[in-house]
Amino acid sequence: MDRNSIIGFVLLGALLIGYFVFNQKQQVEAVKEKQRQDSIALANKPKEELAPVATLPSGQVDSAKLNTEYGVFLPASTGTEQDVVLENEVAKFTFSNKGGTPKEVELKLFKTFDKKPLYLKKGSFNRIGLKIPVNDKDLNTSDLYFTGGQVTKGDNSQTITYRLNTLDPNKYIEYVYTLSTGSYMMNFDVRVVGMQDIIKGNLALQWNAQFDKQEQDMQNERMNNQVHYRTGAHEHDYFTLSRKSELKLDEKVQWVSFKQQFFNVTFIAKNNNFDSAYISTKIPESANIVGQSLTTLTLPYNHSGNYSFPMEVYYGPNHYKTLKSYDIDLESIIPLGSGIFFFVKYINKWIIIPVFNFLSGFIHNYGIIIILLTIFIRLLIAPFTYQSYVSAAKMKVLKPELDELRVKLKDDQQAFGMEQMKLYRSAGVNPLGGCLPALLQLPILVAMYSFFPSSIELRQESFLWAADLSTYDSILHLGFNIPFYGNHVSLFTILMTVSSLFLAFYNRGMTDQSNPVMKFMPYVFPVMLLGIFNRLAAALTFYYFLSNVISILLQWVIQKFIINHDKIHAQIQENKKKPKQKSKWAEKLEEMQKRQAEIQKTQQQQRKK
Repeated sequence: MDRNSIIGFVLLGALLIGYFVFNQKQQVEAVKEKQRQDSIALANKPKEELAPVATLPSGQVDSAKLNTEYGVFLPASTGTEQDVVLENEVAKFTFSNKGGTPKEVELKLFKTFDKKPLYLKKGSFNRIGLKIPVNDKDLNTSDLYFTGGQVTKGDNSQTITYRLNTLDPNKYIEYVYTLSTGSYMMNFDVRVVGMQDIIKGNLALQWNAQFDKQEQDMQNERMNNQVHYRTGAHEHDYFTLSRKSELKLDEKVQWVSFKQQFFNVTFIAKNNNFDSAYISTKIPESANIVGQSLTTLTLPYNHSGNYSFPMEVYYGPNHYKTLKSYDIDLESIIPLGSGIFFFVKYINKWIIIPVFNFLSGFIHNYGIIIILLTIFIRLLIAPFTYQSYVSAAKMKVLKPELDELRVKLKDDQQAFGMEQMKLYRSAGVNPLGGCLPALLQLPILVAMYSFFPSSIELRQESFLWAADLSTYDSILHLGFNIPFYGNHVSLFTILMTVSSLFLAFYNRGMTDQSNPVMKFMPYVFPVMLLGIFNRLAAALTFYYFLSNVISILLQWVIQKFIINHDKIHAQIQENKKKPKQKSKWAEKLEEMQKRQAEIQKTQQQQRKK
């Protein structure tokens, strides 16, 4: 490996380290924060938590107090809670007539890391309700009792309807839910009938959501706990809960998604967008709660006698193909490339994911799929790899002549650089021949860094000693934390590091041993990555280890059986005999080197005087 190849790998390494450090910053747990949204949380607590129903000393209900608090919704102020189940092959929704919304949502095809049922909605914090002004105060429909709740079955769907009655039978609010066969997406229609004289201002939907711990690594799970949204202008953006506490969107919003590492809950406006959205998030001081979100979605209420606002609510996995099928850019919540490497998402979308899906269509062992995917990628970049090895072979042939120049010119680096360029030009060698192929491989490396940790297909899939390819493989839990490393030992990460060091040792004869940076960087870089990769997905570290092994084998085969060093040497000698036409860039570079040499010579003469 020549000096320019090393420079290329150093640049590649620097970019990778920068990218890894940038991502690692997002993995640091947020500093424990105080309860900043007490007033909002208080306003959205169930009524029984806010204040008990006013009663007289005799135990009778204070009707005057109830009329003041509930107004026309007095008939819905009391009742008996009853549950109804709506389910298909993939999800189970448990509805309650109190609030008229799902109080539990279970994904039937998934389990938590400790093999318990996986719920995307469970517990009193999770609430959905309309905020309606009653006597100068907001009444939340999640505290009221709805009627109905009967399930109607169609050919490929099930429907459940809840009605919130008032003192006037011609004035009511209705929720209609429809769940299709095999779908994670549920239709949710809000119908407001005859309420134009009661709801005179905005009509807002309050959505409180909480994600409980589902994965093994809480730190990584919180790093992936984000709120995504898409505006009416089809612009997508997001923020991570550990970095931002609230956001006010005074514009049309098509959907808002509360995303965890592998699952999400998303509210989607179907025909008309939400008028605005206010999102407040926090990370509670709890080892079992990943994050909480308090979201207010303003509906485009037109104050008509019969108002309807159709929505869709997605409760399901962050599966790329599934999310893409809805054609609303919902798949953009999956982190396939961002920041300075945003372009690698197209490599994932157009190359990696289609190949991965093709292989998984007939192979069910994901370890085997990763092996075949690695081989495919190596074949894809084979031309760049071969060009890099050919360049290294040429540099190896020229190394004795470069060593002679170095001895002859000693410490005169300026003169050495000029003579080195002349030698390369006369030999017909491109000094960037080893650098560019290495840099061209960088997008693939970064694409894999984004793809594997985001692939729900790998979740809880085992291979060899790794029980779950979507998280780190641990062969030893240390019981204590080592700074910049962690509290466990990942064998795939160690194998990746050892294979990288072996690759560097194998190429030691092709590096510039006189330059300490060039000499030791190939060994330092893998060790620097050891701590970063120790907590990343086993699929990723297995891929990098396998890629290193293939590189070692390919290099040995190419150098042993394909590249003929004697032939290359003879070709270089023939190139030296041919007249060389300088390019304008080479002429300018040579002229700059000459000027620099003259300046240095003049400065030396002045020092002697």
